[in-house]
Amino acid sequence: MNIQTTIQKATQEALQELYQVNIDSVEFQSTRKEFEGDVTIVVFAFLKVIRGNPVEIGNKLGAYLKENVAEVTDFNVVKGFLNLVLSDSHLLNLFYQTFANKTFGFGKKDTDEAIMVEYSSPNTNKPLHLGHIRNNLLGYSVAEILKAAGNKVYKTQIVNDRGIHICKSMLAYQKFGNEETPESTGLKGDKLIGNYYVRFDQEYKKEIAILEAKGLDTDDAKKQAPLLLEAQEMLKKWEADDTETRALWEKMNQWVYKGFAVTYKALGVDFDINYYESQTYLIGKEIVEKGLEKGVFFKKEDGSVWIDLSDDGLDEKIVLRADGTAVYMTQDIGTAIQRIKDYAEVKGMVYTVGNEQDYHFKVLFLILKKLGFDWSDNLYHLSYGMVDLPEGKMKSREGTVVDADDLMQEMTDTAREISQDLGKLEGYTNTEKEDLYRIIGMGALKYYILKVDPKKRILFDPKESIDFNGNTGPFIQYTYARIQSLLRRADFDYSKPVHIELHTKEREVIKQLQEFSEVIQSAAQNHSPALIANYTYDLVKAFNSFYQSVSIFAADNATNKIFRIQLSSKVANVIQSAFRLLGIEMPERM
Repeated sequence: MNIQTTIQKATQEALQELYQVNIDSVEFQSTRKEFEGDVTIVVFAFLKVIRGNPVEIGNKLGAYLKENVAEVTDFNVVKGFLNLVLSDSHLLNLFYQTFANKTFGFGKKDTDEAIMVEYSSPNTNKPLHLGHIRNNLLGYSVAEILKAAGNKVYKTQIVNDRGIHICKSMLAYQKFGNEETPESTGLKGDKLIGNYYVRFDQEYKKEIAILEAKGLDTDDAKKQAPLLLEAQEMLKKWEADDTETRALWEKMNQWVYKGFAVTYKALGVDFDINYYESQTYLIGKEIVEKGLEKGVFFKKEDGSVWIDLSDDGLDEKIVLRADGTAVYMTQDIGTAIQRIKDYAEVKGMVYTVGNEQDYHFKVLFLILKKLGFDWSDNLYHLSYGMVDLPEGKMKSREGTVVDADDLMQEMTDTAREISQDLGKLEGYTNTEKEDLYRIIGMGALKYYILKVDPKKRILFDPKESIDFNGNTGPFIQYTYARIQSLLRRADFDYSKPVHIELHTKEREVIKQLQEFSEVIQSAAQNHSPALIANYTYDLVKAFNSFYQSVSIFAADNATNKIFRIQLSSKVANVIQSAFRLLGIEMPERM
């Protein structure tokens, strides 16, 4: 029986004895840091059934609990809140229940049902950029958190490897590429192809300007520009399985995939399953045809197929173009259905996609529901805000994006500069130093992005993210490394429980540790790595306050010294576990 269950039972007995009322439950909350106490009962909640002053009710209830519950040693009342002080022995028992458990806080899998988490989902016409970094870090972390909460999870991506945007890169390469390759240019394949996406836009704008000069308005000029018409024709050829078009597509995509693999490895993310739009869009087209027969969709005079969602507060949405080619919605319908066919145990899907696609996913989920798929109720759009830089918004077509590879290298370089300035790396080999710079730089990047609620927009500042003070990845990594240094100095056995009188700072750390399991569950329910990140920062602050307030190796006695090393060891274990859920590595020394 946990302490809240014990206190709830005693509270029910107390209110029956003192006020002759029965209550079903007790509202608990953590005691605010400015007040003494370990757990708080909200007395205001009892005023529905008890008439009286909440402070007076709180004092009577506190006195009863102190007398009748062994774990409660004292209490105080602040307005309508009863703060209970728990015994040292209770907190020590809590600590030792988890001391040797390396997976403390993680839930146990109690079902064969699975959740599929989609993230990254890149286009094969450009390299990954800063926006993709937030997407990948969020999706990967949410998948790891869902696993830690006790779920079976599949990590997946849908590679957008077909469509008009892909044909734009292909056409530009065909016209201006001169048969160059990643090997001949020394460029990663994704960067090489991305250059041709930019080149298409540059040439396209020139054609628009020429047509406007001839008297066409801008909209007509955009539609009639020869390059766009050629790209549209190329898409039709691709969908008709034209041999030459498909061969070029295969070659260019393979270059891109090799480039993506390098970026994913550096970013520290992976996938269990890959889906490709080129394979799933046909499934979507078949479903659209069946939905047309059932009356879910309707056809307009030009032959395009739509769905009318106006009765649901939305709008009309196209699902198939007049020329028979698919749109994103077609592909997403097909992909969702194929995933359930492939993995029957999947009962829910999480789509990690920016908030500019909020409407798209409302429509997608509603279409799947109208098509009769019950599992559509378990689809979730992990909508997140954009990432901005001090210079402003990024644009792929104009080549003004912040390349993911370049940013990761910049983070490592910045970590190198700061670490060299601090001058604390005596005795490290050059290889060890470079690995440490990478760990610090990537930790700074990941933590800075993941500590922010996913729904919020981020202004990313590389220099600020790599600060060794405050709510940053390097600050937390440094605390972990400091603890590892303490553990290396501990040349005595600290594996067995001891009995001590707890210092106030030790109590605070133990209570913070005990929240880890609840934080994991909350982060999973809210699909929010920010809860894990900020919990870890709070734990580190509590530990550093403890570290500065009490002596470890010069403790009053051997028992206190043993316990303080045990407490430090557990804090390090939880920091490492939490950061693993964020995809962040921990250095043993800094």
